Amino acid sequence: MEKISGTVRSINVAPRVGVRKDPLERGRLIAQFGLEGDAHAGDWHRQVSLLAEESIEKIRQKGLSVVAGDFAENITTSGLDLPALPVGTKLQVGNEAILEVTQIGKVCHTRCHIFYAVGDCVMPREGIFARILVGGDVRVGDDVGVLTADL
Repeated sequence: MEKISGTVRSINVAPRVGVRKDPLERGRLIAQFGLEGDAHAGDWHRQVSLLAEESIEKIRQKGLSVVAGDFAENITTSGLDLPALPVGTKLQVGNEAILEVTQIGKVCHTRCHIFYAVGDCVMPREGIFARILVGGDVRVGDDVGVLTADL
């Protein structure tokens, strides 16, 4: 069976919700909590969010200059079709951390600045959310491997 994997392109945190996240070179994923230092971490099903660089590129093609973290995602990836991963998929991020996909997309109750600028935002359709089963350090350049999935 072919290994399905991608790469961590950015790790992003913010001290409060509703704002873009700032990039880090490395972060710590804490089991049953989320990304250390991020306002979305906690005891719930959306402990971390992931968005693919390929999704961000779709908004760039509409003329908006956006970068990793602008969509408030915690982990930006490349090379992995995130929205195609079913809920329940387990991902290994870096050497230690294991995440379980809990939600694909989200309802945006208020439109973000990206939506107002180009009339679209990919996070509600293509962003995914996960809980941390096993914690560990994560760095830009680490592998993101699919451990289980019904693809």
